[in-house]
Amino acid sequence: MISRTVLPCLLALAALVAALALTVARCGALALTGWYLLDVGLFAVAVLLLRRVPGRQVVPLVLAGGVAVAAVGLLAPPRSSDDAYRYVWDGRVQAAGISPYTHTPDDPALTRLRDPGLFPVGDGCAGWDERRTVDGDCTRINRPAVHTIYPPVAQAWFVAVHPVGGGVRGVQAGGAVLAVATTGLLLTVGREKWRAALWGWFPGVTVWAVNDAHVDTLGALLTVAGLGCAARGRVLRGGLLLGGAVAAKLLPALALPGALSGLAARRPTRNDLLLVVSVLGTFALAYLPYVVASGTSVLGYLPGYLREEGYEQGHIDRFGLLRLLLPDPLLVWAAAAVLAVVVVRVLRRGDPQRPWSGALLVTGTALLLLAPSYPWYGLLVVALVALDGRWEWLAVPCAGQALYLTGGQTAQQLSYGAALCVVLLVPLLRHRRTARTAVAVGAGK
Repeated sequence: MISRTVLPCLLALAALVAALALTVARCGALALTGWYLLDVGLFAVAVLLLRRVPGRQVVPLVLAGGVAVAAVGLLAPPRSSDDAYRYVWDGRVQAAGISPYTHTPDDPALTRLRDPGLFPVGDGCAGWDERRTVDGDCTRINRPAVHTIYPPVAQAWFVAVHPVGGGVRGVQAGGAVLAVATTGLLLTVGREKWRAALWGWFPGVTVWAVNDAHVDTLGALLTVAGLGCAARGRVLRGGLLLGGAVAAKLLPALALPGALSGLAARRPTRNDLLLVVSVLGTFALAYLPYVVASGTSVLGYLPGYLREEGYEQGHIDRFGLLRLLLPDPLLVWAAAAVLAVVVVRVLRRGDPQRPWSGALLVTGTALLLLAPSYPWYGLLVVALVALDGRWEWLAVPCAGQALYLTGGQTAQQLSYGAALCVVLLVPLLRHRRTARTAVAVGAGK
């Protein structure tokens, strides 16, 4: 029998799943602003109602909701990103025994691997996710004239899901598996079970992790597992998992200071060294077979991507908040200095029993400084929030989504500025409420 506390949460969760299903199934590419606002609102209501659910019923409710939220991402092909098509291609190339770093998608040497799913014929090449190769052929693969950018653990994932249909639907199914696995892992690692819903029910999981199938989900899963092992003293296993996370998407490297929380305030131990060596060793070993096969081309399009996306001095599309205060020549240096201060704080004052807290602080700060326009970079933040409980950091991936839908420097400054305000103000309000509660309890005695 469903209790009076569970029923409202179930109704809110059902409304959230229905709204997400409509978002994915009925909306055109990028025409999603109003739906996203509705989804986020229903998510907030569902999580608030979950807090009232008795403890023994939280785990099955969170897990069932996580499965439903992930499943609706499978209702349509990718809606807002075409990265999944590159994943399919890289997996197909590897299944044919070829290094993905050796050839570009439009290389005539790989013509035999093409199919209408990735290289449409006769549709006018007018879709939002279609473009022409240098030879005039139509393709859904982004940047077809450059080598792949994705690291080796991501490549291993692409070839692993290749047998599941060999197309974008298989990659999406893999994304759903990763999303639900992360929810289950959070229920195991996290100290308060309801927090897993901050990941499992988050609308970005439906869109970014499953429908668009971003490999960032794999990085988030491995990071959660690695930090969980580190917190329990399983240092070698934690280092291997964290090294794998970095070799999946690079961004999880920002979580490493969290794994070393408090290092500067104590004498370094054998375990600290073992963690660092295992992370670096795993990362290097993951690249080794690809280096043997492709040499220096394993860097792929990474240097060009960093230039294209504006991660360089003076580029107008990055460092939006710092640009309000500083001239362009100082932006990169200022961002590095701020991030270094945060890292030092985590290394000096971080709690080694809660490494995800420091990891969230460093990762969230880095995204606020860089202000990326790709919201799926925030999937790592969402996973860390689900471990740590500081929900205000969810404003950071939401800012990325707002910027992705609108674009422009003004939108960047407004969206990430609002996120910064949320991140700074919510802890102050939380502290004031705690202080008032303490005063009231003291007065009652």
